Parts: sequence; structure tokens; C-alpha cells
Amino acid sequence: MKFAAAVLSFAVPFAAAPCVLAGDHTEAAAESASRAWLALVDSRNYAESWNAASSLFRQNIPQSQWETAAANARAPLGALISRRLRSATFTRTVPGAPDGEYVIVKFTSSIETKGSGIETVTSMIDADGTWRVSGYCIR
Repeated sequence: MKFAAAVLSFAVPFAAAPCVLAGDHTEAAAESASRAWLALVDSRNYAESWNAASSLFRQNIPQSQWETAAANARAPLGALISRRLRSATFTRTVPGAPDGEYVIVKFTSSIETKGSGIETVTSMIDADGTWRVSGYCIR
């Protein structure tokens, strides 16, 4: 099951989670930003997750469309049981997105009704120099 689109972008300061500044150009910083954003999605705070996503994401999907797509995709899956880091890979290119600084973070996740799946979160350095989520997919 895909979440909205393979490469979407999310932004705005993390209201419910700390920001990770670009001064830390590591995979660990991007993973931290990804986990903070996922916590919003896990708690069904879809409006907050849109606000906390990268500016690129917000330019590509209206908030109401994101909220509907996120609710339709995640709600039927139930609660998160566990999430374990699988990989975090730095890249400067992502298909369908402008060149920049990205980290593709993959988690092996166990979700109530889905069982085990792979969550892929793309984090990027946003215009203000902060790591923010720019894409999400769950399979």
C-alpha cells in the first residue's frame, strides 16, 4: 500500500517534535527527523505532519489532499507495534525531485493489521537548512 505518492515532500517547523539542523549532515540527523515526523503520522496528526514536512512536499500536495490520503492509507493498518532502522543512505538526487541533500531512510515496521512492512522516508535539507521529510511510502 502506498502513501499518497512515492516522492512527495513535507515541511514547516516540527511543531510536536524537535528540528534537526542541517549543520549535522549525517544520516543520523535525517533518521531523527524522519522518526519525529513518523511520530506525528503514527498518532494520526496528519495536519501536523503536513505542517512539519518540507516545503517541497507542501508545494506538491495540498494539506486537505494529504490528510485524506494519509488517513485512508494508515488508519486501516492500525497502531504501530515496532519500528527498526533498516538503512539510511545519503544521496544528492531523488527521482522527480530537484537535486539537493537527501537521506533515504528505511524502517522495518510492524503494524497491527498489516504485520511486517517496509516504511521508506525521504528526508531532505529544506530551504531553511533543517532536515525535513519530503517523501513517505509504506509497503
